[in-house]
Amino acid sequence: MALYSEKVMDHFRNPRNVGVLEDANGIGEVGNAKCGDIMKMYLKIENGIVQDVKFETFGCGSAIASSSMATEMIKGKPVSEVKELTNKAVAEALDGLPDYKMHCSVLAEEAIKLALEDYEKRTGEKI
Repeated sequence: MALYSEKVMDHFRNPRNVGVLEDANGIGEVGNAKCGDIMKMYLKIENGIVQDVKFETFGCGSAIASSSMATEMIKGKPVSEVKELTNKAVAEALDGLPDYKMHCSVLAEEAIKLALEDYEKRTGEKI
């Protein structure tokens, strides 16, 4: 059995939504000291919808794939749905991650949640 699914490999080799979002109104950054992965999510929220999302990830293939998949899962979605995103959903969308790489999907969930909190702080809008 292959260590990584085709979806993980695709999102690692061809990550979606990479880069800095200059007009982001919500930014979340997380890191895992144990493995060295650092993930930064940029959200542009308008009228309760994630209009755009970008990420920068320094880390392993699973971290990059998790970031990429998470951005695809939330782009164009209402904030109410985005708030419910779990690391398990990200891992399932990637057709699974090895147990010792599940922390990568946790980083994606945490970065998004921190970006939503940052949005609330910046705008004073409770979401």
